[in-house]
Amino acid sequence: MEVRSGSPLLQTKGLTKYFKTSRGMLHAVDHVDLQIQAQKTLGVVGESGCGKSTLGRTILRLIQPTDGSILYRGEDIVHYSTARMREMRRKMQIIFQDPYASLDPRKTVKDLIADPLKVYKTPKSRRDELVGQMMETVGLAERFAQTYPHELDGGRRQRIGIARALVLHPEFIVCDEPVSALDVSIQAQILNLLMDLQESHGLTYLFITHDLSVVRHISDEIMVMYLGVVVERAPSKELFSSPLHPYTKELIRAIPMPDLDPAHRLVNSLRGEVSDPIEPSASCRFAPRCNYCTAVCHSSQPTLKDMGNGHFVACALCGA
Repeated sequence: MEVRSGSPLLQTKGLTKYFKTSRGMLHAVDHVDLQIQAQKTLGVVGESGCGKSTLGRTILRLIQPTDGSILYRGEDIVHYSTARMREMRRKMQIIFQDPYASLDPRKTVKDLIADPLKVYKTPKSRRDELVGQMMETVGLAERFAQTYPHELDGGRRQRIGIARALVLHPEFIVCDEPVSALDVSIQAQILNLLMDLQESHGLTYLFITHDLSVVRHISDEIMVMYLGVVVERAPSKELFSSPLHPYTKELIRAIPMPDLDPAHRLVNSLRGEVSDPIEPSASCRFAPRCNYCTAVCHSSQPTLKDMGNGHFVACALCGA
């Protein structure tokens, strides 16, 4: 399968994931449409519990979707058999948030990176060669090959996770908050590594984070989620220069700035907490926390509107 010129590598249509609970259906991901062009990065941002990670895992079919389509190179993979998805795993990988929790503490660095190769029955002589190449690619010195995860710092552990995701030479990678557990200086190193790898290996990223300052650095386009739905989507520069949704504006306003003037201290005007995601009402899900909502916001849930320049927003007050 080849991507036709202008066609996205990955696209979802009405992608939905609900979880059954004792109180009703939890709407984790609710009819999400997205598309990512080959060798580009779509950043997904939002508060904890908004459905970002569930979206990434559902796209990879680590979680079975409730409804909707997942088109990879134009083919819907939602109903792929286990055998067909096994082959797709070569092309679609994930980098987890906590590198230590995602690594088997009983295995050495060399064995951890080789795990995917063993699954696909790569000959041992070839495995050793590929592992050595991948360690060099992600900046892990050869002397760490026989060490264990607990003997390394967070940055090196995350490099193991990146090497393990790349060793099968995938095309698409879900980066699930891959730098949130790292120190700021190490975050910059890992972000730069991911961007270098994208250029050298032709990778496409879905980059999940709660930190807009991080997503701004790496993303071509940004999608803002709130309580399972997409409230705004735009090219990165456009989103930061002209945010439209009240929630997006508050997220940008909350980015820490190096300013010690007491008069400029961060003021968060978001009121209350995220609403209950179980059986949400058919109104704007952000309305209970919005300082600008009107009666119309409580009457129906807004859908994404095209505001031009690739900028979409789901807000009854925008463009009215």
